[in-house]
Amino acid sequence: MSHPYAARARASALVCAALAAGCATNPATGKRQLSLVSEGQEIQMGADADRSIVASMGLDPDSARQQYVRALGMRLASVSERPNLPWTFRVIDDPVVNAFAIPGGHVYVTRGILAHLNNEAELVAVLGHEIGHVTARHSVTQMSRQQIAQLGLVVGMVAKPELQRYAGLASQGLGLFFLKYSRGDESQADELGFRYMRRTRYDTRQMPDVFTLLERVSQAGGSSDRLPEWLATHPNPANRREAVQRYITALPAESLGTLVNREPYLRRIDGMVFGDNPRDGFFRGTEFLQPELRFRITFPQGWRTQNQRQAVLAASPQQNALVQLSLVQQETPDAAARAFFSQQGVSGYAGRGSIHGFATAGGEFAATTDEGVLAGRATFIGYDGRVYRILAYASRANWPAYADAAETAAASFDRLTDPKVLGVQPWRVQLVSLTQGLTLEEFVQRYPGPAPATATALLNNVAAGARFSPGTFVKRIAGQPLP
Repeated sequence: MSHPYAARARASALVCAALAAGCATNPATGKRQLSLVSEGQEIQMGADADRSIVASMGLDPDSARQQYVRALGMRLASVSERPNLPWTFRVIDDPVVNAFAIPGGHVYVTRGILAHLNNEAELVAVLGHEIGHVTARHSVTQMSRQQIAQLGLVVGMVAKPELQRYAGLASQGLGLFFLKYSRGDESQADELGFRYMRRTRYDTRQMPDVFTLLERVSQAGGSSDRLPEWLATHPNPANRREAVQRYITALPAESLGTLVNREPYLRRIDGMVFGDNPRDGFFRGTEFLQPELRFRITFPQGWRTQNQRQAVLAASPQQNALVQLSLVQQETPDAAARAFFSQQGVSGYAGRGSIHGFATAGGEFAATTDEGVLAGRATFIGYDGRVYRILAYASRANWPAYADAAETAAASFDRLTDPKVLGVQPWRVQLVSLTQGLTLEEFVQRYPGPAPATATALLNNVAAGARFSPGTFVKRIAGQPLP
């Protein structure tokens, strides 16, 4: 048997060897960088993740807007240090003010951030920043550090076997630790984005306005609790604004770029959906209404609800029980129930029934998982040519406390007939060309909408009391309050 110190020495040598082998010079930064992930692996991981992102978040259906953002992104990528990556630029159909990138050259902006930007140069600043994360291989470096950290964790377990029972918890903690970019990464991405703006002659003096917008969105509390969010992964907008301002001050004015393209940009987003699209379903209290699929369901009072693209969720106040509504592929409730109850580790009985005249199948079940035994109820409902699954579950110990509430929720599934709800339409961004100067407050009075004045201020990135000049475009939120 080898001595523990010898095991530590060998393990430490292994870590050092991995560090030495995994260092390379980054083309964007010119610095030595830890990388245990090859470019081919990076591209494959990005392609796999891109498919999942598109499926789970969805794309803005406006093909012209997609093409516009893609063209801008490709122009920036072509002057970057990694022009030959298989770059993709997508507009995500999400109201959150957000932009993010994943390894391999995949960059995403939401329609939420597009609505709040005010010219093409600001959009280029956002795209350039995200391109900078990719060219600097920030995500790849984080993954490499995590691999080294995991190796170090294994080393610790070799040297001290009693730590093995904490391995799962430690691994989760390491994953969370490396999830977000560092402040240094953010500063570097800003600097690279600034570089790419200059190379394409966009006005870099517009970049600080993006950070002003982010700060205002942060102070307003954002527009959604869904992740990922720009503000969750891109902290300290005020500090970043000051840093970019220093870049601008240090350079001659003629080198800062001149392209702004305000009006062409605003025309691209005129008519775009603003906020959550009620055609995708919306909550009225704990009642969920789906006008496109013409159904409604009521979740338990006091539960936290969320409408995701592929499922509608309700979590108990203690976060220890969940009810989930989703569509399944099977053509009948019976077929769906058989598929569910025949899964390995799932036991229970599937019986037939009806809810409001719709054929159902399902029953209570127990499922063995790595975290223990779950108990719950699976209900499959055939309605309007589709089969819906209402899955409710908790731990075996907690399930009896939630069984009645879950059954009541499933039993509330019914046809939606309210004509006002069936005809509901989304709010939209609308441009107004001013013939005279107006303050923000005067503009809101003259062009009222369903959202408060603070939302109009945020949409135009101005403060209370701001004055709009005649002959300019101002964005407003057009639409009717939800029924």
